[in-house]
Amino acid sequence: MKTRIRNLLEKLSGNYWFIPSVMAVAAIGLSQGLLYLDQIMGPQGLWQGSAFLTTGIEGARSTLATIASSMITVTGVVFSITIVSLSLASQQFGPRLLQHFMRDRGNQIVLGTVTSTFIYCLLVLRTIGASVEGAFVPHGSALVGVMLAVVNIGVLIYFIHHTAEAIQVNNVISRISRDISNAVKRLYPEKRSSASQPEADPAPRKPLPDDFNDRAAVLCAEDSGYIQAIDPGSLVQLAKENDLIIRLLRRPGHFLVADTPLAEVYPAEAITAELSTAINSQFILGSKRSQEYDLEFLINELVEIAARALSPGINDPFTAIACIDHLSSALCDLAKRSEPSAERLDSGDSLRLILHMTGFPEIVDAAFNQIRQNARTHASVTIRLLESLGTIMRFAWNAKQRDAIIRQAIMIEKGCRDGLPEAMDAEDVSKRYTSIFKTMRDQRSGESQRGDDTWQLRRPPTY
Repeated sequence: MKTRIRNLLEKLSGNYWFIPSVMAVAAIGLSQGLLYLDQIMGPQGLWQGSAFLTTGIEGARSTLATIASSMITVTGVVFSITIVSLSLASQQFGPRLLQHFMRDRGNQIVLGTVTSTFIYCLLVLRTIGASVEGAFVPHGSALVGVMLAVVNIGVLIYFIHHTAEAIQVNNVISRISRDISNAVKRLYPEKRSSASQPEADPAPRKPLPDDFNDRAAVLCAEDSGYIQAIDPGSLVQLAKENDLIIRLLRRPGHFLVADTPLAEVYPAEAITAELSTAINSQFILGSKRSQEYDLEFLINELVEIAARALSPGINDPFTAIACIDHLSSALCDLAKRSEPSAERLDSGDSLRLILHMTGFPEIVDAAFNQIRQNARTHASVTIRLLESLGTIMRFAWNAKQRDAIIRQAIMIEKGCRDGLPEAMDAEDVSKRYTSIFKTMRDQRSGESQRGDDTWQLRRPPTY
């Protein structure tokens, strides 16, 4: 249930109707509340004796009508600027980056402010009757309408400034980098202990039954779409109730095709049509990938910006280098964290679920493969790639991480041999390439002196 709520909130944060709708409802409530106060207080109430707070029927009507008509015009302008900025972002950075602009809370609040002000003035305006003696005049409600108009002037100025900043490439890269950092902390919450100290409370891996491969059956998907989230708690509960062990073959970010393998279920004889449907229902599918549980998707967004920058039509190596810098920062943080266990246990400490996890090597490949392939003729970008790998190597703490880094370094060095005809450029690349191996040797030397070159799994979480 928690997974589904997080997925729903993530979807709501990426649209332009939720916050404006909430603010519109609030405007309706505010108008009715203030009108009620105006009716209770009457013309001799709170506003008596203040020329600033009181006005006649015609004054209130013309003021609110002017504000309402102005707000609907401003709303059109705001929507127009928003659509233009989305179109520009799609062309410059790629269509997948539109999700980040759609989640921009500033734009959503601006749209909500102008539309809710229009609704407020319209609702107050309809209560003003004809110009007769003793007619009701909502002094307080009209004053609040004027105050909202003043606020909207500031909001419009903010919106123009915010839009101009939001489409700058450095700000786009920085915003995606923050999302990557948050995802790393959320998906890999446990930082490993100091390299000089062993991990605390290690737990051995829960073994699978000896006949798992013989008695397990492949469960196929019932629908097609991108896996946006998986509810492990519900899967563990299903496995416990039916005395199963489930090993997933897919993870968030994978595209699922109907009638293709989804999971392995042990024992096979326990599978029923109802159970198959129940397991499939724990996979939340959608038409696009989601950043909530898919770190590789966020990595790909920065990679897409870098790949577009290196295309012949744009040829902007500085943007590509900025993307590499932020990617290396994220990978350094990831290397310092313990890889979470793929196993999930029930309350009786029995193995019930094995997740399909994204490991450090897969993230490294996702971050560097396409940039490396597009940067073969760019000496500055190739050099920065190797420098970043050298920085990441300083935080690598096991053979799996080091092998992933070395593999990328070897491919970068081989790929640029024919792409960099200038001898001095090739020499600079060779120096950075050699320094990565020197860093690795220093790492291994320090670990051999401490005797702590181990990959220890943390205790699997229970449900």
